[in-house]
Parts: sequence; C-alpha cells; structure tokens
Amino acid sequence: MSFVWPWMLLGLVAVPLAVLWYRRLLRARAERRARLAAIGLVAPASASGRRRHIPPVLLLVALALMLVALARPEAVVPQPRQEGTVILAFDVSSSMAATDITPSRIEAAKVAARAFVDRQPPTVRVGVVAFSGSGLVTQEATADRAVVLAAIDRLAPHGGTALARGLQTSLSAVAGKPVLVDEGGAGSIEPQGPDLGYHGSAAIILLSDGENTDDPDPIEVAEIASSAGVRVYPIGIGSPDGTVLEIDGFQVATALDEPMLRDIATRTDGRYFPAADERALAAVYDSIELEWTVEAEHIEITALVAAAAAVLVLLGVALSVTWFGRAV
Repeated sequence: MSFVWPWMLLGLVAVPLAVLWYRRLLRARAERRARLAAIGLVAPASASGRRRHIPPVLLLVALALMLVALARPEAVVPQPRQEGTVILAFDVSSSMAATDITPSRIEAAKVAARAFVDRQPPTVRVGVVAFSGSGLVTQEATADRAVVLAAIDRLAPHGGTALARGLQTSLSAVAGKPVLVDEGGAGSIEPQGPDLGYHGSAAIILLSDGENTDDPDPIEVAEIASSAGVRVYPIGIGSPDGTVLEIDGFQVATALDEPMLRDIATRTDGRYFPAADERALAAVYDSIELEWTVEAEHIEITALVAAAAAVLVLLGVALSVTWFGRAV
C-alpha cells in the first residue's frame, strides 16, 4: 500500500493519545465510585469483564482508519483487461498518389485509418508501418491515439512497392523481433522463418493497391504470419480499371491488384475488403480476437477506508447505547 499524502499519517500520533485519555477516564470513574462508597452511597453498577472495552476499541480503530484515509491510500490491484495489437501497414509507393479514387489513394487510406483509430478502445494498441521499396516502423504499437494519428498524417508516397517488406516489418512490430530475409537466395524469405511465437490477438491491416514490384514473394511472408497466428486484412486502395500516373516524367499505368490482396488474406485467415471505408475497417476490429490479460493498477481506496471507519463508529455507538445506555 502507498499514500498520495503520506505526511498526513503524522496524525496517527493522536491514537496513543486517545488511549491515554481513555485510561485516564477509566481511573477517574473508578476514583469517583470509591469516594461514593466511602460516604455510604451506592455507585452505579459498572459493566464487568471485557465487554465494556469493546465500543471504545471500535471507536479507536475508526479514528485510526479516518486518519489513514486522510493520507489517500492506494493499493495495487490486479485488473483483468482485454488487449490486442493492430498494425496499420501503409503502402506509400508512388502509385498511391494516383487519383482514381478521390482525392487520392493515399489520402483515402489515411481517412479510413483515422476513423479506425478513433473508434478503438484504450486496450487496443495501434502501430503504424510505412513501406515502399522497404519497410519502416513509423510508430510503435501504443495506446496513445494522438501519436498514431500524427504518424498517419506524416505519410507521403514515394518509391516502388514491396508488399513482402511491409508484411515483414509489420510482423517484426507485432513480435518484437526481426523477421529474417535470406538475401543470398534471390531475396526469398527463410523457409522456416524465426520463432515468432503465437500472437492471436494481433492483426495487420494492409492498406495497399496490391501492385507488387519487388522481391521477395509476399505470399511467403503471409505464410509466416499465419504460422504466428497473425491475421492480415488487406484493404484495396484504388480501382480495378486503374489510371495513368506520371512519375519522374514517365507515364505509368497503375491499377488495383485484387487477386494478390485476396491471396494474402486467404493465407492468413483474414479477409479482403475492396474499399477503404469506415465500415470495412470496423469489420476488421470485430474480427480481432482480443486476449485477456491481468495488469496491476494503483487504485486509490480512500473511500473504502473512510467507509470502514464510518461503519465502526456506528457499530461502536450502537453497542454502547445497547449495553450501557450512553453513546460513549
């Protein structure tokens, strides 16, 4: 137990003073009875045995509890809670600047992601990964929604697209350890992958147009995600008909590659959504299997201590009135 105002415990010096006062009161009553007996008067009958001390003891304990309550005590209490981790993996390749959806693919992804973040309970941690030719964790998973939204706002399109790198970096963010890539074998993912453990309460939301232009094969990384219990929910950004985008003076055709995104979802027991809207992302949250955990929390118990003191005061007064006909 700890205290917010520990200096208030100095008031406990009143407890031994109250004990001394009570003993002095008992001696004074005994002396009065003795003087009355000496002149032939009969003193009022006194309670015998230990029962006469019960009400004062209850009041004394109540006094101590009231003084402790003034110090605002806190207790460490294990609290059950449901937790989950969601990684928002943003495709920030140059093709995400296309305007086949309004106002652009990247802006549509941001709008949908912001809506998703805003509706999450505090027990769900959200992280942000940005990937183009490589992947980068721009925000570790956290319950601080403000920093997550700030990380989303900073995203801007550039470079090529390596879906595998995005999945690889997202898995690393979930597991807290790197997902290895065999650079010596045409950039393929290691067949067994690292021992990532099981993360059934984690999910990756892949916001991408699905156009993969770089090794390794994203399906192989999806298999590793599946073995770690991490579901991937691809959100298709763009239109199947596509558009033409000018990059560095060249005109490049770009279109939504739904078959690739559907395959990733199938391999991880996730679900593909063809549009980046709030309803689609809400369905993602409903699919996440939150995990029950126990976390120790400091909880102020001033009210409980004060309530216990009040109960003891009432009990002490009630017993004193019942047994001796007086409140104290």
